[in-house]
Amino acid sequence: MEHDVALAITGRSAADIAASVRALIERGELLPGDPLPPVRNLADDLGVNRNTAVAAYRQLTLAGMVVTRGRGGTRVADRSVVAQEGFAADNVLRDVATGNPDPDLIPDPSRALAGMAGRPVLYGEPVIDPGLERWAGEWMRADLAPSDLRLTITSGAADAVERLLAQALVRDDAVALEDPCFLTSIHTVRVGGYRPVPVPVDDEGMTVAGLRSALEQGVRAVVCTPRAQNPTGASLSERRAADLREVLRAHPYVLVIEDDHFSMLSRRPFRSLIGPDHKRWALVRSVSKFLGPDMCLAVTASDPETAERLAMRLTPGTTWVSHLLQRLTLALVTDPEAMAAVAAAGLHYAERNDAFAERLTALGLPTTAGDGLNLWVPLPVPARAVSEQLMRRGWLARAGDEFVLAGAAPSRRLRLTVHDLADADADRLAADIAAAVRAAGGRLIPAGME
Repeated sequence: MEHDVALAITGRSAADIAASVRALIERGELLPGDPLPPVRNLADDLGVNRNTAVAAYRQLTLAGMVVTRGRGGTRVADRSVVAQEGFAADNVLRDVATGNPDPDLIPDPSRALAGMAGRPVLYGEPVIDPGLERWAGEWMRADLAPSDLRLTITSGAADAVERLLAQALVRDDAVALEDPCFLTSIHTVRVGGYRPVPVPVDDEGMTVAGLRSALEQGVRAVVCTPRAQNPTGASLSERRAADLREVLRAHPYVLVIEDDHFSMLSRRPFRSLIGPDHKRWALVRSVSKFLGPDMCLAVTASDPETAERLAMRLTPGTTWVSHLLQRLTLALVTDPEAMAAVAAAGLHYAERNDAFAERLTALGLPTTAGDGLNLWVPLPVPARAVSEQLMRRGWLARAGDEFVLAGAAPSRRLRLTVHDLADADADRLAADIAAAVRAAGGRLIPAGME
């Protein structure tokens, strides 16, 4: 295969060689995952200097056309679409795969909107609303060990993570991601051309051995969800957080990004990977889960240098987040009635997920609810077989395979969003999942024998 590809590649300069490979990819003669010839072999076949071939491959890497895997060689990049969160378009099935908060539990902004009048903000003024900056500073400092921090406001958590990675990395740099992983993080890393290094997640969060292995592989950044990890619902225990901080002590300049997406809704304490002496770090908290996805605003606290670079990443495009949106956020988070609604919503999500886990356990599918909007349901058979059976029964569920970074074995997990189901619908879904498992050849465990 590699010899055939080498014969098809032409050119004497780095630019011509790169253009030849690009043409092979565009014509479909090279497919995602196909290997390219080793640099030495390609240089010999074309009669060019080895550095010329290296430069050609570097151009292709920077363009996102190929990825380099060290001893695994250079391969055509995978450009397949990553699954996205949210409702499935044009779907007639009952969707329990959305990952959405309940719109009925989002605080009504009407009263806050009525009191938002203020003078217009002009070019060159401070990009953070002073009132929001004071409130957010107290919110973030309460949970961070480093004393010297700066605040940045971005258009949501995904925007913050994308810009944080872009200011610190170049294409093909390695990034440690939780495995299984939040879909948006997978998409962000893939679009940025970075190389994901999976770190396994267990009931206490990111594993110590997994993080240590990722650091040994030269990751330049670590993206972690300290609580309500999506999809598993895991939250860092106090011991696990301490052990992870100890591992990171030897790598103070690796950028650590914590995405505390569930923040005010979480029923678990916040525990951080960021030690008091870590040099490059950022804590990101979006308001989307508790004030609604359309409130595209996130607060990022970071070390001063990272904050300065993040601000520079904002200047070519959206220089600041609308001050109207910032004022609305401040009005809501300082309104006791709105915050009481947020607290009630967090309790509702926890209670509904616990209740559904108990339903599954009673039917022979032992399940424990974590934190967050979703349930991560273990199955005795591959999840895709179960999700296909559920489609026949009128349900759209999300198989765990979409969240997995490593491993060839089919996932045996479903991620379900069930907090908005009425009791009768929850009973029916739980029974249909048990029937789907049986139809797929799985065995249920009688209550009391798990």
